[in-house]
Amino acid sequence: MKLGVIIIQVLIIYVFLFLGAAVKEVVPLPIPASMFGLCLLFLALFLKIIKLEWVEKGANWLMAELLLFFIPSAVGIVNYDEIISLQGAEIVMLIGISTMIVVGMTAVIAEIMMRRKESVQR
Repeated sequence: MKLGVIIIQVLIIYVFLFLGAAVKEVVPLPIPASMFGLCLLFLALFLKIIKLEWVEKGANWLMAELLLFFIPSAVGIVNYDEIISLQGAEIVMLIGISTMIVVGMTAVIAEIMMRRKESVQR
């Protein structure tokens, strides 16, 4: 039962990804379709068109498995000898720094959201 709920919720999230891709075709901005979909999902949650409970477990599962989505790109980098060169070291350093920034900002935002959720529940 729980697995079925997670699958349905992930599918709902994917619907917003596909809606974002449709918006990307219409709006000529240099923004990825996934960002359009994320904004649409945010708006739907904010305007209470969909309830948080409808996507929360699926989103939590995706966040828990997020590291798996980065492994193929990390393995792909190893195939290039240029990574060992000076320019490659710079690229690896930039990837490391940007990853730390993303993880740090995600932690800060998650902490803020958890505090808000706790204050609403009180």
